[in-house]
Amino acid sequence: MKKLLMVALICVAASSAYAESKPFQASLTPDIAIHSRGTYIKGVSLNIWGENPQTAIAFGFVNGSSGDSSGFSWGLVNYAENYTGVEWAAVNYAKGNFTGWQAGFFNYTGRLKGLQLGVINYAKTAESGLQVGLVNIIEQNQWFTGFPGELAKGMIFVNWRF
Repeated sequence: MKKLLMVALICVAASSAYAESKPFQASLTPDIAIHSRGTYIKGVSLNIWGENPQTAIAFGFVNGSSGDSSGFSWGLVNYAENYTGVEWAAVNYAKGNFTGWQAGFFNYTGRLKGLQLGVINYAKTAESGLQVGLVNIIEQNQWFTGFPGELAKGMIFVNWRF
């Protein structure tokens, strides 16, 4: 019984620590930062390399967003698990869902709902999305069979799925 009580107390303490949010983060790396990488940031994040779940404006060289995050990320590299908002960097990578606007040299997302502007744009799937760039790939599209709702798997200048 004591062990069960101890486990329950640890779980409650861990969940309340994760639920805590802070208005500001500054980080050299995810492990050398004002707040730990599990702290939710609601405000501004300044990073050499940062990685937090967030609803924030993130400025830095490498901006990482874990979990379901949102906001505006501006830097050299932006990466996220799931992101809603604007990612503006040379390289933007959203592993899962991305809703919003990605602008950069290379943009990647698992699932696009929004706009990708870049030299190379890639989406595994798209709920509704537009890609504008030199190389545009929506893997889920079929070659010219779903027009006008979708264009093609790969196109130059523009590609879409609606």
